[in-house]
Amino acid sequence: MKKLGILLAMFFFLAPLMAQDEVSTANGDDAVVASAMETEQPATAEAAESDKEDIPAGSIIIGHVTDAHSWHLFDIKKKDGSEHAVAIPLPVILINDGHLDVFMSSKFHHGHADYKGYRLVGGGLEKEEIVCVDEAGAVIEGKKPIDLSITKTAAAIMIAVTLLIVLLIVVRNQYAKRGDKEPHGLQTLVELLICHVRDDIAGPMLGDKTEKFLPYLLTLFFFIIFCNVLGLIPIFPAGANITGNIAVTAILALITFFITNIKGNKHYWKDIFNTPGVPAWLKIFPLMPLVEVVGVFTKPIVLMIRLFANMTAGHIVILGFVVIIFILSNLFGAAMGGAVSVVSVLFSVFISLLECLVAYIQAYVFTMLSALYIGMAIEEPEHAAE
Repeated sequence: MKKLGILLAMFFFLAPLMAQDEVSTANGDDAVVASAMETEQPATAEAAESDKEDIPAGSIIIGHVTDAHSWHLFDIKKKDGSEHAVAIPLPVILINDGHLDVFMSSKFHHGHADYKGYRLVGGGLEKEEIVCVDEAGAVIEGKKPIDLSITKTAAAIMIAVTLLIVLLIVVRNQYAKRGDKEPHGLQTLVELLICHVRDDIAGPMLGDKTEKFLPYLLTLFFFIIFCNVLGLIPIFPAGANITGNIAVTAILALITFFITNIKGNKHYWKDIFNTPGVPAWLKIFPLMPLVEVVGVFTKPIVLMIRLFANMTAGHIVILGFVVIIFILSNLFGAAMGGAVSVVSVLFSVFISLLECLVAYIQAYVFTMLSALYIGMAIEEPEHAAE
């Protein structure tokens, strides 16, 4: 349990870097609401009619599943018809020409204001990024600061890891109090999952080396399933699509990649460059070694893409069912939206329940494949065991 906590703490401190490969598109609500903050209700019937077809569904959906520099919560409609976005500002950390600038994202006012020569651009379907501007407000082409900001994904990772560490500490204290008594409450769930990873995932793949790699595999499993479940809860501090950020899944896959290849024994590397059972002519013409070397790098890529794609797809489908209610209401009136909402909500609930299963399956598959790759790298040939 102590090793598990240490590895989780490592994820905590790496969290700000996990999301930076993709400081990707912003929260779609921020982009949509920001444009609405300074607009009023259409003054004419014609304007109102043209406004009916202006629901950026793609921007809203993509904005929910991608990263942002602030954590959007909800919108408040003012008396004049305009809307105000309520969001939690996050730290912006920039390095520009050797100078460090640190401030909160609220200084940008959802992209409507420049601050210290920086501007927040993009959002929705476009990549959100911070660019440099001159004194006249023009964007300086070809010049961007190094962005090390604590984005929504990074903040969500910190929250998830903190909650997970607290949960494990509570379980540890319960064991200390109850001693040898049978597990109770939260103990039962955590012990069930730990035994599941040890006996059903690590044991069959690693054999007598299970205890050596079990702390990492437990950390991997608990981190992924906890983030997956938190992503399905649409209330702060949950709701962020952590494992739907490809930068996060890439970091997890890279850790498995490094462990596999650093701990791989001489037989592992020998089989890559001198594959047993392969005809001699294929060894002279290095086709199989090339295939094996490519396989070393495609394995972590498969891990990365599988988790990212599956978790993102579920969120997009759920959001699609929700957004269609507002699209039809805007086009055909509230009656049509109300009629469709029954079907949309039922499908959304069904997909959400399915996503609960997917949250576990993806954690299981990622951990199982990691154990498999490590087991293949450290496996001794049968004649060596004899």
